[in-house]
Amino acid sequence: MSDAPPVLETERLRLRPLSPDDAEALHPMLADAELMTWWSSGPHRTIEETRDYLAPVPEWRHWAITRRGDDSALGWVAAGAKRSGVIEAGYILGRVHWGQGIAREAVTRLLDHLFFEEGQRRVIADTDPENRASRALLEALGFTLEGILRAEWATHIGVRDTALYGLLRDEWAARGTRR
Repeated sequence: MSDAPPVLETERLRLRPLSPDDAEALHPMLADAELMTWWSSGPHRTIEETRDYLAPVPEWRHWAITRRGDDSALGWVAAGAKRSGVIEAGYILGRVHWGQGIAREAVTRLLDHLFFEEGQRRVIADTDPENRASRALLEALGFTLEGILRAEWATHIGVRDTALYGLLRDEWAARGTRR
């Protein structure tokens, strides 16, 4: 896998490499205490904190979610290598963009890329068991709840369990959702 992720597109969206330059657009989202409840870190206080947070992480690739024709980041999707053929996917979207199908469209495009363009065999995702919206998205996309890992994460709201989901390439292909 290369360092910079490729640009991915859908009918409405353009997923491009995330950059610390996206801090201005993403800071309001990352400063939103309610949205950040289920995130691994607490709300950001400054744009500089957001800029530092958006610095590349070697194990992960991040794509800014933008609308076609508007390069302003609305959130991002991410993929982190776990082992050969297995990738962890993640996502976050600013609350002002909820309810428009953006997260579903962006994660669908990411899954198509991971399974059909990269040839991964399995994608996993984890979320706090109380994060109903994230769990609903994963289940709508065909992920299977594989278990609850107890006391898995030490977060800004305390030690939390995680709901671990998995999706196999053959399951995704059978849904016929490929662009």
